[in-house]
Amino acid sequence: MQTTYDGLALEGLAREKFGLVVDVKQVLLADAPVSHTSTASVFLTKNKQLYVFVTGQARLNLGDIRKIITRMGLKAELFLPPRGEIDYFNEFARERFKEVYPGRSNVSDSDLAYYKTLTPYRPALVQIAEVKDGHIYQFDTDSADGWRSALSFSYRRIKTS
Repeated sequence: MQTTYDGLALEGLAREKFGLVVDVKQVLLADAPVSHTSTASVFLTKNKQLYVFVTGQARLNLGDIRKIITRMGLKAELFLPPRGEIDYFNEFARERFKEVYPGRSNVSDSDLAYYKTLTPYRPALVQIAEVKDGHIYQFDTDSADGWRSALSFSYRRIKTS
């Protein structure tokens, strides 16, 4: 019963915050800790796409979310921008770059790479390409490396044309 409510909540949040209509088939991991103040929910859609929804009290940016996804043992395919703003990460990076280098007019993607990681990104919705070693991890202060296996799950997205 709790999984149904979690699924409905995730569907609503994806639609409201990211402009993405998803149909949650199964919530694999609900509100798992991924830092001292942040949690993540991992869910599978009826189209067999795996997503992670990350939220918390701390200010998170794209660099933090990338690190969290990696430490969870996942490989990200797509970081969905808030409110469906397609160029959200690039616009923020371009603004910050112009503040630091106001005289530069010729800006390349490699110039913006660092500034993209500074983009505020809370809450975050990430489409997953694969679960690296068959385990999804969660934050745990009592373990040696700070992370422990929360779920055994195999997933690899195969791109089709």
